[in-house]
Amino acid sequence: MTTKPLVHSNLPHTTGRLLKVLGMWFGMAAAIGNAIAAGIVRTPGDIAKNLPNPWLFLAVWVVGGLYALFGASSIAELGAAIPRSGGQYNFSRRALGDYAGFVVGWSDWLSTCGTAAAVAIVISEYSGHLFPILAGPEKIKIISVAIIVGFGILQWRGIRWGSGAQLSTAALKSAAFLILVVACFVLGGPAHKSAAIANAAVMPIPTGWPFIVAVFLGLQGVVYTVDGWDGVIYFGEEVRNPGRDIPRAIFGSVFSIMGIYLLLNIVALYILPMKEIAGNTFVLGTVADRIFGNLGDPIIRSIMVISMLSCLNANQLFCSRTLHAMSCDGLFFRRAAKVNVGGTPAFSLLLSTIVGIIFVLGSFERVIAMLSFFFVANYTLTYTSLFVLRKKEPQMDRPYRAWGYPWTTAIALIGSVLFLIGSIATDRDNAPLALGMLVLSYPVFRAMKWASHRADAKPTANS
Repeated sequence: MTTKPLVHSNLPHTTGRLLKVLGMWFGMAAAIGNAIAAGIVRTPGDIAKNLPNPWLFLAVWVVGGLYALFGASSIAELGAAIPRSGGQYNFSRRALGDYAGFVVGWSDWLSTCGTAAAVAIVISEYSGHLFPILAGPEKIKIISVAIIVGFGILQWRGIRWGSGAQLSTAALKSAAFLILVVACFVLGGPAHKSAAIANAAVMPIPTGWPFIVAVFLGLQGVVYTVDGWDGVIYFGEEVRNPGRDIPRAIFGSVFSIMGIYLLLNIVALYILPMKEIAGNTFVLGTVADRIFGNLGDPIIRSIMVISMLSCLNANQLFCSRTLHAMSCDGLFFRRAAKVNVGGTPAFSLLLSTIVGIIFVLGSFERVIAMLSFFFVANYTLTYTSLFVLRKKEPQMDRPYRAWGYPWTTAIALIGSVLFLIGSIATDRDNAPLALGMLVLSYPVFRAMKWASHRADAKPTANS
């Protein structure tokens, strides 16, 4: 059986090529940089507010981690077998056709641009706390835009600049969080005793339908917070040995991200009583205050700024690759397929930067709720794609095969479907809006196909 080519079929439309210069460590840096960011400071307080019980609080994080782990082997197989830059879009298009691929690519691109915007907003807010001269709603918007534009200029210079920034910031943030965890356990004895006494007073836990809503809202936050563990698949063409390095990077990312997140949440429970975690929009800052006193807040905000700069860099790398891949396949404007001499899809990067700036004007909470819906919708199609490709293309070269298939893939797929159903049922404000955006993707898909075919039909200067 013949298979479709694994490289972009429309390279004559480009002016350069993506450079094959990345390895496993970059793949992990991209995932860790993307996943460990703004969500960890806001999400714990929201979950604890709805589920004010330590075991339920941790259980939601464990379930989110298992969801990622069960999906990791499936995406590792697809990423190693279809080593194209652009993320999950490539898998759905190959397995399910152009429109399914477009839905994944379109929503992935929008959600990644939205994540970059949300992270830029939080960086600006923290900068205002560290330096009061930068505080204020208007200044926050200006700083957010400046950060997005600044990273766009850095990445325009080439993938080596972008990858260098990613490796260094991911290493710094990982080390900083691990030092914080150790310091909390070493110095946090008195705070832990106070927290244990306060926790003796049990907080009421919702029952019935309110409990179900609380669980789904908690899972929404966790999915948003841990998403990004598959970051290496956005650079398939740029990884030197994709068959080996993509699976290693994915599993290394899942275990690293979940390990750090669980440690940070355990530390929060160790230092703070549940009533101080619930509704707290800056849990790690409160933890640091208990350990370091007046220096705690500026220390943790400085760590988070570094962390979120790494996240922003990763997201802008991701979204430019997704749009580039769609353009190469005729599902977006051909101009977005062009790559500069540094290996950057320059026009795709420009459009992604502009959309990120537009998202800066939105609501942080609404962005998170909608993005988690997009993320899981894409995973649903991706896990479906693995089943389809196993049947449709059994002879495909698969350097790595998913462990536990079909059971692990089925668990991840069922979990995704249940999450989407639960989100629509429990989040009446944001999930229907996200679903509506996906439905509206069809006329956009037809318009992009028409524009691409029209561009192909135009005579060239030499014809």
